[in-house]
Amino acid sequence: MMKTIKKLLFGLLLFIAFSSTAQYNAFEVKVTGEGEPILLFPGFTCTGEVWNATVNELSKNYECHVFTFAGFGDVPAIEKPWLSKVKEGILEYVSQNKLENPVLLGHSLGGALALWMAADGNSFKELIIVDALPSTGALMMPDFKSEYMVYDSPYNKQLLVMSDSDFEAIAKQMANSMTKEKSNQEIIKNWMIQADRETYVYGYTDLLKLDLREDLAKINSPVTVLAATEPYGLEMAKSTYELQYKALTEYTIEFANGSSHFIMYDQPQWFIENLKNALND
Repeated sequence: MMKTIKKLLFGLLLFIAFSSTAQYNAFEVKVTGEGEPILLFPGFTCTGEVWNATVNELSKNYECHVFTFAGFGDVPAIEKPWLSKVKEGILEYVSQNKLENPVLLGHSLGGALALWMAADGNSFKELIIVDALPSTGALMMPDFKSEYMVYDSPYNKQLLVMSDSDFEAIAKQMANSMTKEKSNQEIIKNWMIQADRETYVYGYTDLLKLDLREDLAKINSPVTVLAATEPYGLEMAKSTYELQYKALTEYTIEFANGSSHFIMYDQPQWFIENLKNALND
């Protein structure tokens, strides 16, 4: 009996050693695995669980720092400006934990965040950007200017007072366009619904305001982009990425043909293979 208890305790300690979660002001971080550090940033409203299958693979050889940002999942919200506080908090986390030259892996908002951190002159071993652009606002608005994006807009006011049922209908429609399998659509929809409403509204304004197209020229880390082709097809995706990334002198881009925004859900095998290729290069 005593031997069994000792074995159980040893197993528990081993699990804690390889997987631990810590709460910071602007995010929660779960650390799994050992090796060179990789910081994994999820997309807008998503929790770190979006990376579960990825971490299962990468944690065999890398130390995975998986983030869930404030206002999403169970992580308490913070005051705005949200995105700049998240960025500064991550840089502080890297410094405090002496993470030398980590790899940044970011999906959607998380990819834009990785680009922003690197464009600010910070040193990273590599950036792997998953279906993310340096200017989300420019994708959505033909005459986009960063200063047009303000917190106090009619659209934001409407979203803040919207009923839960109306918001759920919007979330469902959006989730259905982001991935193909119904069970994954449900997961994404639930993350949106769970998100703190003010973070959803003002945090998205922060993202739309962010325009890094010219700042890409300041990035000196190797960049790999893994891009989806849906809903507009391969040629349109190529054109969009070429236009938005033209200030970045050198980068590698691979297109997941036929995949929607959540490539890790739509084409999991393609995603892991291309991720490993990027890390091995």
